[in-house]
Amino acid sequence: MTIERVPQKHYPKAEIGRRGMALALDFLGVWLISSFLGNSSSGIQFIQIFVFAIAWLILRVFVVYNNQGQSLGRWAFDMKVLEVEAGEITGRIPILQALLKREAIIGVGALLVSIALGNIRANPTAILLVLPLAVDCGTAWYDPVQHQALHDRYSGTIIVSSRRGYALDLKIQRLVENWRRSMRR
Repeated sequence: MTIERVPQKHYPKAEIGRRGMALALDFLGVWLISSFLGNSSSGIQFIQIFVFAIAWLILRVFVVYNNQGQSLGRWAFDMKVLEVEAGEITGRIPILQALLKREAIIGVGALLVSIALGNIRANPTAILLVLPLAVDCGTAWYDPVQHQALHDRYSGTIIVSSRRGYALDLKIQRLVENWRRSMRR
């Protein structure tokens, strides 16, 4: 009697550009919600930070947990988050605790970007608040095999392409191609 290893189902890794666009779409939605509560004065506004954190938690943890691993941005760009165990993609949606760890790390970086955007006119050095998010997400560029950012490695998750979604990147690409063709005529 021999033990046969069952081959792992292939999950194509999501490209870095698509991941960035999905993160930007999620960030934009949460940032717009929280910016309605701010006022015109510069500085750190605690109610805005609180609303940002709650909206991020809802969109990036609870929606993902209840929507087959997809937030609004990941759905729009055909991706989902899956669990990784011992370097192998399990095909399961991460547990709530893993999602909370993952989104706490990236959420702090996104919150710092939000603060930087609110204070950039009064204090141009606020642009330095982008660095934590850039370092966290930039590590995915240097991982040629798994394309995992620091928050993915810490929480044991990975972003893969999915078939379920809106395919916004493909629709934008087609619109640009049609526009270029019409401009050439």
